[in-house]
Amino acid sequence: MLDAASTTDVAVENLLEVNNIEVIYNHVILVLKGVSLNVPKGGITALLGGNGAGKTTTLKAISGLLASERGEVTKGSIKYRGDVIQHQDPAETVKRGVVQVMEGRHCFEHLTVEENLLTGAYTRKDGNAAIQADLELVYNYFPRLKERRKSQAGYTSGGEQQMCAVGRALMSRPETILLDEPSMGLAPQLVEQIFEIVKTINEQEGVTFLLAEQNTNVALRFAHYGYILESGRVVMDGPAADLRENQDVKEFYLGMSDEGRKSFRDVRSYRRRKRWLS
Repeated sequence: MLDAASTTDVAVENLLEVNNIEVIYNHVILVLKGVSLNVPKGGITALLGGNGAGKTTTLKAISGLLASERGEVTKGSIKYRGDVIQHQDPAETVKRGVVQVMEGRHCFEHLTVEENLLTGAYTRKDGNAAIQADLELVYNYFPRLKERRKSQAGYTSGGEQQMCAVGRALMSRPETILLDEPSMGLAPQLVEQIFEIVKTINEQEGVTFLLAEQNTNVALRFAHYGYILESGRVVMDGPAADLRENQDVKEFYLGMSDEGRKSFRDVRSYRRRKRWLS
């Protein structure tokens, strides 16, 4: 596993390169304002920030899902393994090995858990035996899904649906998973469980992750590198270990300052922007 503190000291291969992109919705609303980031092969990269910062839009720009929401990349470029992909059909992006797990889980509620998982293998051409082997692999990572495999997904818990969504992505044999808000709506214990599984998949299967997350505390404990977005711009980035110790991050995102825990409501956002953008 990559050491977050050492990623700047060794040469890494960037699978994904986002270069100074702007995204506009409905030809009017500018959401991303020059976002750049790199995702190294075999790493866990965190995209952090509050609600409305532009995290989900960034992931959808990469996966090609913006068009369904009348959004488009109007400037900059997105490259995967050196090839420009920002105007590519989402199905082609999946074939390249890039799969997005949407915010809010989005299981097929009327299908069973196992049927949901098998939909992730829809584009595969390597035969039923290989698909069944990967299904068992998913059940190994998520034993709870094996217990509930015949249950309708719509009647499972939020945590089980999140596991199902990640498992479905794994069934496509991805090289890179874009994971959007995996902690949303889950109890702290389940959040830890989900992130531990992400870490294990990263280590054992070599899957690269770019995860968008509001829970900065947990994300920086599991990620190798992080980018902090605010109002559609990257305002800070660095190895996760460094961001955890950064005083601004402690104060404004981890809720800690030199004086102890600080309420977000006591912090004026313009101070944050002035300090980071000056």
